[in-house]
Amino acid sequence: MKKLSWFNKFMYFMNIVLTVLTVISYVLPFVAPKLSPLLSVFTLVMPLMLVLNGFFFCYWLLQAKKQMLLSAIILLVGITFISKMFKFSADTIAEEKGDFTLMSYNVRLFNLYDWLPERGMPAKITAFIKEKNPDVLCLQEYSKQAVGDTAFRQYKYKFIFSEKGQTEQAIYSKFRIINTGDIQFPGSANNAVFADIKKGKDTMRVYTMHLQSIKISPDIHESLDEERSKIIFKRISAAFEKQQAQAELVQKHKRECPYPMIICGDLNNSAFSYVYRSVRGKMNDSFEEAGKGFGKSYNFKYYPARIDYVFADKKITVCQYTTFNNFISSDHFPVMTRLRFEKEE
Repeated sequence: MKKLSWFNKFMYFMNIVLTVLTVISYVLPFVAPKLSPLLSVFTLVMPLMLVLNGFFFCYWLLQAKKQMLLSAIILLVGITFISKMFKFSADTIAEEKGDFTLMSYNVRLFNLYDWLPERGMPAKITAFIKEKNPDVLCLQEYSKQAVGDTAFRQYKYKFIFSEKGQTEQAIYSKFRIINTGDIQFPGSANNAVFADIKKGKDTMRVYTMHLQSIKISPDIHESLDEERSKIIFKRISAAFEKQQAQAELVQKHKRECPYPMIICGDLNNSAFSYVYRSVRGKMNDSFEEAGKGFGKSYNFKYYPARIDYVFADKKITVCQYTTFNNFISSDHFPVMTRLRFEKEE
């Protein structure tokens, strides 16, 4: 420290502060939001902290200073968090007969209330899905009012959940659906639905869910003064508490499932959160297995947010994963994965 200039001493102090904050953020995915709802909001800025640690590592490395070890250790400890944020290459597995594809997409009611200025959004979305032709299609924030009963005719089987006061969801399948159901979230219009799908000799349960929204507009540009910031902060922490309760209901339902599972949908939370960890459990995150880049699934202007996921059972191999972040027809982007049942020996 004595050999450092006054500016480098200041930079090292800031590096230490960042280290402490990063360590706290590493712990938060294991802490229930109900225990510390305000602190849980901190997980949203973990990617920024990882980037800043990378900056400090490069800053000290260019000067050949041993202080680089501080950020180097933090980045090594958090290597699993880095892979949740960014993938340098896609680990794609060659296609084989028997592979099947699944798409998950929050369609935002097919732009029913004209959030986007472009007209004809239902037709645009249905044409896109027809082009990509997934074998199983899961849609959150569905709207029968927007598309009617004749949309997606290419699918022989379907389950559309539509109840008054509840968010609509839909599961379409080229394979036979043998059972369906839903999970109600008390005190919320959000929910989860599922379909048991028979593919050849294999049966799988596909869940699609839409957890509590944090109600932040993707194109937010309102003035964030201190009072407004406090309101948003409290709103997010309250949503995270509700999400925890919803995730616990999903966990309980999963434990009673007799089939290999696929869980997809809009979790409205980051991959660094307690909620993500609870819903995922020991399943594989399709983006981590075969994705590339940031995997941005929510069209937020200032941040590459990934809040839409596809989790696959250990008995199901993730062969390919794609985020269609150039297709702007909702506040979310479609995600699609190619999957394969493990062959029994």
